[in-house]
Amino acid sequence: MDVSDIHTKDKVLKFVKMQGLGNDYIYFDFRASSIDETLMPLYAVRFSDRHFGIGGDGVVYILGSETADAKMRMFNADGTEGMMCGNAIRCIARYLFEHGVKKDVITLETAVGIKTLWIDSIRGEVKSITADMGTPSFLPEDIGLDANKTFIDSEIEIEGKKYRATCLSMGNPHCVIFSEDLGDEVFEEVSKIQMLPMFANGVNVELVRVDSDGLTMRVCERGSGETLACGTGACAACVSAHKAGYADASKGIAVKMRGGTLIVRYNGGSVKVTGAAEEVFRGEITI
Repeated sequence: MDVSDIHTKDKVLKFVKMQGLGNDYIYFDFRASSIDETLMPLYAVRFSDRHFGIGGDGVVYILGSETADAKMRMFNADGTEGMMCGNAIRCIARYLFEHGVKKDVITLETAVGIKTLWIDSIRGEVKSITADMGTPSFLPEDIGLDANKTFIDSEIEIEGKKYRATCLSMGNPHCVIFSEDLGDEVFEEVSKIQMLPMFANGVNVELVRVDSDGLTMRVCERGSGETLACGTGACAACVSAHKAGYADASKGIAVKMRGGTLIVRYNGGSVKVTGAAEEVFRGEITI
């Protein structure tokens, strides 16, 4: 089915545009209604276009859930489905808090399990949100890695150049590269790691510099290209730095990205990330 074949009974869909550190998605609330699931990736391609659509890194659907306050399904700008997004779940938590789920602790069903989020609010106004991102996995099968051993602070080669990298899953696969140089030339080069056949399902690539006051990161996401921020990527960077002995994440590390900063905590168990989530605008789009 082509995007031009999209049809909907009502012809008009209401949406909310939200962003977490510039990682922006278009959110549709289908908790009280239904949607043809075959249309989900098509809407993502059409509406994410920044010239001919609403514009965003992808589309997120908020659905009803029997096991949590709501369920999330997310699709990247190219129509591929993502398993997890740290910025998106914080945005959904804020949206739910402001639209009927007036609780300080919110649960969200995702493709990789139920996530718990804590709302920090003052007199009903959300200040920040903390999400439990779960336990990272270094198992090759969880990363889609074509190898039979873990890949921690190991050498990876791209077009004849060698880098130090750690591969792990935060619900989606990541390859974290440590470098002093975060310039465009290096970033474009390491982004090509996404195309390596060793990653069966593709991979998100983070280029990370270790600073005296935290980490600085650029990220190339599967299906979206470079984004201003990535919640799971910040978690992957923090865990990788902790694991390789580059930084102590037990009390929290500031992970600075082009869209802003997240605070990530990790001490060998579950990863917790704290940051903002904001509404940009809302509207209706006619199909």
